[in-house]
Parts: sequence; C-alpha cells; structure tokens
Amino acid sequence: MRIPVLMFHQIAPAGTGASGLTIDADRLQSHFEYLKDEGYNPIHFKDLLLLNELPLKPIIISFDDVYVNQLDWAYPLLVSFGFKACFCIPFKYVGGFNAWDQGKEPIMSIDHLRSLDQSIVELGWHSFAHGRYDQMSLEEIRADLEQCDTFVRSNQLEVSPVIAYPYGKFPRKGKANIQFFELLKEFKISYGLRIGNRLNRFPFKNAFEIQRIDIRGEFTDREFRRKLRYGRFWF
Repeated sequence: MRIPVLMFHQIAPAGTGASGLTIDADRLQSHFEYLKDEGYNPIHFKDLLLLNELPLKPIIISFDDVYVNQLDWAYPLLVSFGFKACFCIPFKYVGGFNAWDQGKEPIMSIDHLRSLDQSIVELGWHSFAHGRYDQMSLEEIRADLEQCDTFVRSNQLEVSPVIAYPYGKFPRKGKANIQFFELLKEFKISYGLRIGNRLNRFPFKNAFEIQRIDIRGEFTDREFRRKLRYGRFWF
C-alpha cells in the first residue's frame, strides 16, 4: 500500500498569493477539498504503530516548525475537514521566532501546543535547534536529541516517536548513517522524515527514510494533484 506524506510549512491569510514554503489558506483549503472528495484518509504516525489494518487511501499530512500561523489558518481547516496532521516542533524556539532563517514569524508557545486537540494533531520532533544533522558530529546530534527529550519531559508534552529532519538532511552514508539510525532507536524514535518527493510503500523499507512530498505555495490545484499521485513532476 502506498502512503503519500505531505509536507507544509507556513500558512498565509487567504488571497495573499503566497509562494515557496508559504501557502495561503484558500489554496490549502482547496487541496484539502480535493483530498476529501477523492476519499483520502489522513492518519497519524502513531496510528501506524497501533492499527492492525490501514484505511483505504491513507495519507499523512505534516507541518514543520509549529508557526503560530499554522494555528491560525491550518488548524481550523483540519478541524473543519476532520483531518489528522503531525506538527513537528523545533523545541528551542517554542514561544519564540524562526531564528534559524533570520525570520520574524512567531512560533507556538507551550500553551498553544497543549491547546491542540490530540485527536486532530499529533506532535513530532523537528530537532532542538533546527540544525543540519548531515553537518553535525554524532555527539552533537546526541546532545541535540537529549535536549529534545528533556524539553518534552519537563513540559509534559505528548509527542509521537517521529522526527522530521531539518532541511530533510541526515547522515546518508557508511558508518555515520548506521550510527545515526542507532541513535534514533536509542531515543525510541520510530520514524524519521526526509524530503525526497516520492511516495512510500507500507510497510516502509526504511522507517528512518520516509519521503515527504514538498507542497509549495505556487502550486496550482493541478500541480498539487500530480505531486500527490507521482511525487516528482518529472516522474
């Protein structure tokens, strides 16, 4: 069975004509309407650990960085459509701003995260400091994951065992790759998300290399449907 995993970032007010990693709310609503009409069933990553049988046409919707604009615009749409999604958190920046790209967009606070209906939104990891794991030593990655774990425990957050790699980057080759995946297991992470723009077959060949489909603001409805079906435009 194939499971598309969609990746979204910032959400802008309807009619703003957003592009790149920002999509406006009316475009997002149009995409959701298509998923609903075509019979897709959004699920959580934690469902994959619990369900004996997946629903027909499963799909996973993910949002990186927990921007406040996701709470303002995406969350109400998820509630309205009865969809599930995974919100991946860069823990260092909770209650602050997207300093990793010199931005000024506010990030959800602890109270915001706790306010989300867990039947709608599951929370996931997105590293602690939004660093590139492919450019960090194993000990640096370990320290980052330890800070994630400490943050989750100290704030008593319910977080699923899934991590979205910042920028989709992780050690890809040789001993570093093996050690990285072993480190994720040590922290009881079950799923790791890259980009890749391909569809996944379930059961996953490698649960630490789940590919996500990058949905950008300039995509038309037709382009969204092609991405959903094929992953890459050139396929």
